[in-house]
Amino acid sequence: MQRKSVLDLHKLKADNQKIVMVTAYDYTMARLVDRAGVDMVLVGDSLGMVIQGEQDTLPVTLDDMVYHTRCVSRGLQRAHLVGDMPFMTYQVSPEQAMASAGRLVQEGHAQSVKLEGGERSAPAIARIVEAGIPVVGHVGLTPQSVHAMGGFKVQGRTEESAERVVRDALAVAEAGAFCIVLEGVPMDVATEITEKLAIPTIGIGAGPHCDGQVLVCNDILGMDLTFAPRFVKRYARLEEVITDAVGNYAKEVREGAFPAEEHSFKRKTPRRIAKLY
Repeated sequence: MQRKSVLDLHKLKADNQKIVMVTAYDYTMARLVDRAGVDMVLVGDSLGMVIQGEQDTLPVTLDDMVYHTRCVSRGLQRAHLVGDMPFMTYQVSPEQAMASAGRLVQEGHAQSVKLEGGERSAPAIARIVEAGIPVVGHVGLTPQSVHAMGGFKVQGRTEESAERVVRDALAVAEAGAFCIVLEGVPMDVATEITEKLAIPTIGIGAGPHCDGQVLVCNDILGMDLTFAPRFVKRYARLEEVITDAVGNYAKEVREGAFPAEEHSFKRKTPRRIAKLY
């Protein structure tokens, strides 16, 4: 089975069919979300927070992203694979951006790459696209700019801010991106951008009128019930399921109930025990 291509994703927008994207960071999760029928899998630099336990995405390295993208690629058969470009792997120059994107494709087996920023990132996007690598843009709340934004805050609430987000989205599209993530922007701003752009928009905290949606797999599955932002809907509460399961395992080990005879192996023939006299 062949993975979905850029053309397949564009056709979904043309046919007015919603695009489903989720994150994944390892082979097992990739295999499961692919089986569930998602259209795109993003190996996000959000792994810094979800997998590595960091406070933000800034410590994530390109080596981290290459490793996790390669792991995820082994679990996918049909979904399009996007590798995230982490902080300071594309901001220095368009040439640096192209080299970083090349590693995600060549070593990580990504089909496309994602990078944050609008007008400021347009030259990097254009250079990567020129090299034959598809690009997903990302505007609005851009987590790598968390310090400049004063935290993880919705962008585009004021008229001036909304106009800036729209300009950023247009710049990303004009630079050659085939798709764009709109994160943490008001619903009307995301709707305006979606109507103006020929390329698909993927929302996260951007309302229902984008061409598709993306969420972190751990949030969908309820792996951390203390994390409950407005834009997340939990479809399971696996934190409780996993905690209970491991707790039951620990209890049975301590009581001697596990492993039982059915979990143990036997010889095909009885072992002869030599007499010592």
